[in-house]
Amino acid sequence: MRPSVSVLIVAWSSGNELRRTLPPLVAELREGDELIVVDNDSPDDSAAVVAELAPRARVVTMGRNRGFAGGANVGASAATGDLLVILNPDAMPLPGWGEAIRRPWLEGRGWSAWQGLVAEGDGQTINSAGNPVHFTGIVWAGQHGEPLAAAPGAGEVTALSGACLAIPLEVWRRHGGLAERFFMYHEDVDLSLRLRLAGEMTGIEPTAVVAHDYEFTASAGNKWRWLERNRLAMLVRLYPGSLLLLLAPLLLATEIALLFAAAAGGWAGQKLRANAEAIAWLPRLLRERREIRRTRTISAAEFAAALTPDLDSPFIPAVARSTPARLVLHTYWRLVRALLPR
Repeated sequence: MRPSVSVLIVAWSSGNELRRTLPPLVAELREGDELIVVDNDSPDDSAAVVAELAPRARVVTMGRNRGFAGGANVGASAATGDLLVILNPDAMPLPGWGEAIRRPWLEGRGWSAWQGLVAEGDGQTINSAGNPVHFTGIVWAGQHGEPLAAAPGAGEVTALSGACLAIPLEVWRRHGGLAERFFMYHEDVDLSLRLRLAGEMTGIEPTAVVAHDYEFTASAGNKWRWLERNRLAMLVRLYPGSLLLLLAPLLLATEIALLFAAAAGGWAGQKLRANAEAIAWLPRLLRERREIRRTRTISAAEFAAALTPDLDSPFIPAVARSTPARLVLHTYWRLVRALLPR
């Protein structure tokens, strides 16, 4: 059965991006599909742009900015389609996207969620072909910067990019949507790993391509604060206890290294605030951890099998990607995996 699609866009000051994204997106929608745009209390003309370019869209107006996670949860509560597709306002679908994003459902691949291929804004190079997850919880965009021709075939990936994420609405609601307190960043990884803990699979459909007009800049604002706080929160919420115990020495070493990196990069204040907030969240995180454990169906060893000891991202300092660092990380990870209960 061909699924109906609810496309969900969370917008904040996204008027310019929506002018680029909406016309090709509307062209990809079919009868029975719907478009929901959550306006996160934008100070610009985002809502007016939607009314102009997608008059049939449902606009959900928020009284305050609840972040990507909060906006997505509110918007999804209004969705009626079989398949919920979360799309960033700056992720413009390329021709054929509307049919391709349904393909994993139609072919019965058994995935509980999947992403499209996220290209850079020029449509020529890869932004994300699935996101690898290091065992310390550090995540990056897979194959970033490689030519589009190097994209993988359809298959499983560890973590999905929230720039173009498809999930059956029933699965979304069964797992409770995104971690709303995260506000921004890591919420897509958290959802992907929750699905994995429940024994479910996530994948990529590389023929569903979006051109993501995005640039990684994290030196200002709260970006490093949110990235680091949510990484730590995710570790507490999701990692099996035996894995956390075995990783504890290297997680501590990672925190020390990140503090030095933050001081050198001018974001030490954000890092310290992230750590303080993660500590303040601990009682709530532990309650959420107990709830998530009730859905877990795989062993710690099976969970760890999806993680990587490599730090293969151009955004990560070269010293962490050097041969000595790789040797230490691989040796430590082999030992951890050998000791994990199966």
